[in-house]
Amino acid sequence: MNTPYVIRLASQYLANLSGHTFDVLDVSKPVTVDAAVNLTKVISKLSPLLGNLIEFNTVEFLNRQKDFDGFGVWERQDPGFPDTIFVGNVKPTPGLEIKAWFPLATEITARFKDSQNHFQFDQTHVVMLAWLPEKIIYGKPRILDVCVVSGLSVALARDTHYHNPPDYLVLEPEDTTQRTSNLQQTNTSGYKFQGSTSELLDAQKIVEAWGSEAKIYKPTREYQQLLRELLIRYKYRLDTNFAKMDRIAHPGIEEFKKRVYNIEVSGMKVGQWNRLLSSRREDNIVKLLQEYLDIKEEIIDELLD
Repeated sequence: MNTPYVIRLASQYLANLSGHTFDVLDVSKPVTVDAAVNLTKVISKLSPLLGNLIEFNTVEFLNRQKDFDGFGVWERQDPGFPDTIFVGNVKPTPGLEIKAWFPLATEITARFKDSQNHFQFDQTHVVMLAWLPEKIIYGKPRILDVCVVSGLSVALARDTHYHNPPDYLVLEPEDTTQRTSNLQQTNTSGYKFQGSTSELLDAQKIVEAWGSEAKIYKPTREYQQLLRELLIRYKYRLDTNFAKMDRIAHPGIEEFKKRVYNIEVSGMKVGQWNRLLSSRREDNIVKLLQEYLDIKEEIIDELLD
């Protein structure tokens, strides 16, 4: 058993989680339409909690698979990157970074900042699990679909998408290999140009002087030094939205999003529910909650009987 085989085997098992319901939390059915409308406004706040619970259960799920017996166990790293690694006699150590996605949110808010230098053996993959309550806004969390992609491919897509000197710089972390593990830096950062128009023209001339390869991102020390000279010379701001996975145009992630939005849940496609619940058209929301989720005022009478 080697690293690619462990990753491939884990990916196959995780793909089978599509349609699986996790018995970790159960959101009760709203007793009135007004309560249901209010729930639509706050249900996304459960996403961080349920996302972590799903991650915990995913590691336990993998460790229940007999094919891994005798070779190692999946262990969660908290904190740490990636979320779980396969500890055993397989080298380099396989790892999975698990991202739970609540597709009624405005976008995939998960970020992926780790430098592509950390994936030279492509030993770490990213697992995205799209989930919703069984009945859109209530019930137990259910996995809609699963996507597993190479961590290296995500880092490459991210850097290619953002890198645009001198207007936008993607900078690798400083060399911190001599520090203890808890102080080592592994994340890239994005910086947006904030200088004047004339300064931007000057900076463009500097980049042009680098040659024809200037537009191709490189995580090498030599190329990073060129970028840092721009950062020192001109005014830039740190981009706090850098590395959001919804914005990097990764082909596998984009295809995953399309699949999820086309899954039908409680009478409509997920993408339709997303547009409806973010529309602020409470009259339409009330109508469709009544129609598809069978939430009516009469429920109160039943509860009082």
